[in-house]
Amino acid sequence: MSASRSNIIVGILIGAAVASGIFALTLSKQQDDQNLAGGGVKRNLQIAHSLPTEHPVHQGIVRFADRLNALSGGRITCDIYPSGQLGNETVCLERLQSGSLDFAKVSTAPVSNFVPVMNVFSLPYLFDNEEHYWNTLDGGVGEELLASIETRASGKPSGLVGICYFDAGSRNFYSKVAITKPADLQGKTVRVMRDPVAIAMVEAMGGNPSPMAFGELYSALQQGNVQAAENNPPSFVQSRHLEVCKHFTFDHHSRIPDIFLASATLWDKLSDQEKEWVHTAAREASNYQRKLWKQGTKEALATMEANGVIIHRPPLKPFQDASAPVIKQFAKGAVADYVEKIRNNKP
Repeated sequence: MSASRSNIIVGILIGAAVASGIFALTLSKQQDDQNLAGGGVKRNLQIAHSLPTEHPVHQGIVRFADRLNALSGGRITCDIYPSGQLGNETVCLERLQSGSLDFAKVSTAPVSNFVPVMNVFSLPYLFDNEEHYWNTLDGGVGEELLASIETRASGKPSGLVGICYFDAGSRNFYSKVAITKPADLQGKTVRVMRDPVAIAMVEAMGGNPSPMAFGELYSALQQGNVQAAENNPPSFVQSRHLEVCKHFTFDHHSRIPDIFLASATLWDKLSDQEKEWVHTAAREASNYQRKLWKQGTKEALATMEANGVIIHRPPLKPFQDASAPVIKQFAKGAVADYVEKIRNNKP
């Protein structure tokens, strides 16, 4: 082989090696960029809740999943399991704690079993109105309460991470007869949530609280075993309780948000960028869901009126006065501290 041909071959080999090295460096840089952009991992996450697909909260969760997918450039996808497919809220909380579920929407009552300070939301007439409510949840006090979910009363980790709030409106009494003052509840069996605060509130107003399962309530109202219940207008309509109860009273005795939670097991795996995407998607979803809730409430009121439901808007002070001892009974320790913070957080 001639020297010139040998030099050409060597040159080709060197050029190939250099080109290969450049390609490898370029590929490595692209991979590094991907790692910086989203952890370099594709994730499929599971979200569970107990509400039907037509509910504003479900639609808000769909918005969260869509926005998270878009923000992550398609790296993060979510499967949503509505209508209690993965169990009731207590089961979902346990799944979050074990790491077998990634996100769940729950009410505050079951969360308070792990984090007692969340009982503050169950207290009657804690908020003056809707503006006071959202001014609190969107501000520093709301952020503190979300952060408190990460720690049990014992100081040990709860296995849960608070992400955002969803609107669940105000809870109000409804019955087959008019309820315009606390005395109208005297002697009546009233279905309430399995919440000691709700039970004490109805007792303070003279009623007989019955914490039965929500799914059993329609027949109980129909048969007269229960004479009254309490909830928000969309739930009143969707549950078809307007068929058996023709009086709905806006007494606004409590405003209890739904809470969107993440598993601490998942949270510890996410990069800072992924956590930022989650928070951004959650903020957008929460704002979107609030608009849907307002519209859903208007539509529910129209449906109620069209079906002959009489809507009462009585003075609130008699209800507030009757339930005041309940706040004294349950506002202890950290809960009392948050009662003061919330009352001082008026717009």
